[in-house]
Amino acid sequence: MAVTHQHHADMDPAARSVLLRSGLRLEIFSLVWNVVETVVGLVAGLAAGSVALVGFALDSVVESTSASILVWRLRSEGRGDWTAESVERRAIRLVALAFFALALYVGAKSAFDLVTQHKPDESPTGIVLAIVSLIIMPVLANKKRRMAKALDSKALKADASQTSLCTYISAFLLVGLGANALFGWWWADPAAGLVIAALAAREGRHLWITEDFCCP
Repeated sequence: MAVTHQHHADMDPAARSVLLRSGLRLEIFSLVWNVVETVVGLVAGLAAGSVALVGFALDSVVESTSASILVWRLRSEGRGDWTAESVERRAIRLVALAFFALALYVGAKSAFDLVTQHKPDESPTGIVLAIVSLIIMPVLANKKRRMAKALDSKALKADASQTSLCTYISAFLLVGLGANALFGWWWADPAAGLVIAALAAREGRHLWITEDFCCP
């Protein structure tokens, strides 16, 4: 903990204030984009009966939650409400819980659809959404990683990791939707849903057992 206090003490307050504002703009963009993903993904996923697409939309809910938490975290430090260290653990724990909830629902629904052989409809909208997400998410994750390093923030680093996870989820979603659309492989959709659930559970566990929240 002392290392982080020293790191923050060594940074010029004005320079840190500029970084906090830049990080805030980044998280607000992330929040807005993920709300778009959530709405489009849920509407298209429910219309097509695609558990992978609904899972993707729910992951976007988690990302929106994560971005909202980081907006709170950055504004809190910016206003001097709390020290940076005191909000890190709360932020990371909340993101981890959101991951567990996502994994539980999508995993159960995917398994049910496989057992009952539920056949989803094709979803051109979902395919386009997955492609756009594959373009945006790696860029966004990279910017978040750089900001996390600049601010010496584990919560921001965790959020960047979550954004990177969304890139993989987008890829699996695209494979599942594409296989169903091109080859009629209905099982590819719930199979992609199971992968999404597994990735979410792994990330949630990683965040939950992390002890060193504040120091690099």
